Amino acid sequence: MASVGDELERAGMKVRFVQIEPELLEMDVSYSGEASMPPSHFHPSQAEHFTVVEGAMRTNIDGVERVYSQGEEFDVPVAAKHHMSPDGGPARVRWEVRPSLRTPEFFERLATGQVDENFLEEFKDEIRFG
Repeated sequence: MASVGDELERAGMKVRFVQIEPELLEMDVSYSGEASMPPSHFHPSQAEHFTVVEGAMRTNIDGVERVYSQGEEFDVPVAAKHHMSPDGGPARVRWEVRPSLRTPEFFERLATGQVDENFLEEFKDEIRFG
């Protein structure tokens, strides 16, 4: 079970859990700069808020591409298709997810390789691809 202070790493991304409450998951996320954009996805019942702490993030939110630099903030509304990656080098963001649902467990299982053929079905309330 993920706890505040835990750090998980996968594919050039390091997640540190800052706050885990039913209504708010807050994470500090560092990107190595080598990570590519993940597939387009959406969260059917969660909204996200990001603050770029270091570097820059390239985003595509509902088909609109933009680069956000250090100090800038952006939101991903509920059910908005999106994907993002660092832009041109390492980056760090503060990432808030409301409500948290089972997102900490999703990241924990993904990072530890506990993924089977039912994984995406099991977390369909948190994330969907396409």
